[in-house]
Amino acid sequence: LDSADSVQAFVDEVSHLVRSQVAAVLGNVLVVFPAVLGLCTLWALVSGGPTLSADKAMQVFASLHLLGPSVLFAAFTGVLLFASSIIAGWTENWFVLHRLDSAMRYNPRITHWLGNERAARWAGFLRENISGFAANVSLGFMLGLIPVFAHFFGLGLDVRHVTLSSGQIGAASATLGLEVLHLPAFWWAVATIPLLGALNVAVSFYLAFGLALRARNVSGINRSRIYTAIRARLRTAPLSFFMPVRRAS
Repeated sequence: LDSADSVQAFVDEVSHLVRSQVAAVLGNVLVVFPAVLGLCTLWALVSGGPTLSADKAMQVFASLHLLGPSVLFAAFTGVLLFASSIIAGWTENWFVLHRLDSAMRYNPRITHWLGNERAARWAGFLRENISGFAANVSLGFMLGLIPVFAHFFGLGLDVRHVTLSSGQIGAASATLGLEVLHLPAFWWAVATIPLLGALNVAVSFYLAFGLALRARNVSGINRSRIYTAIRARLRTAPLSFFMPVRRAS
């Protein structure tokens, strides 16, 4: 980060990371909403009853109202996403430190049960994917348990994950049918989804970014240069954070 070009290259990497996160969120929403809508509709046709009652469906829309606390809950969920990434990193470091992939590959009982070739494949698979498993499992526990504990202690705290919220809207829409298109509450909930995704990504990315800068001992002056360059890129080329930029050949 000693030159302007290196700072710009760093900002390019930041924009690439943000783009990948935006694409992941958009892909999840575009898959989850129609999938849940279709599955709930199919269940209603097979079982003769909806997965949610009409009152519960309206409660879902009310809980996701744009003017409600969902935005704050989405920011809190971003903290949980960051925490799950910390757990993932710790788990991978623990896995590598204790050489568990080698233990699996050469353990006599495991090789006797799986065979040498399959044991090696499983060890390599876990070595490559253990962090992802740890992140998803820990995030699932936090998203499921924290609201329960908060409610138990009388705290008005909840989570708003963009993918789960999209699924909730899909399930509620399946209950109410096409009439949902005439409900203002539905459109208020739909309008909330982009903000949920933005806050989930922004908060978790900001925390991870700050931690990375501290871990690399980036000085305060260089941090200021980086933040200034990112703000300048947001002003001059905001779309570069959402789609690839065509460069002149």
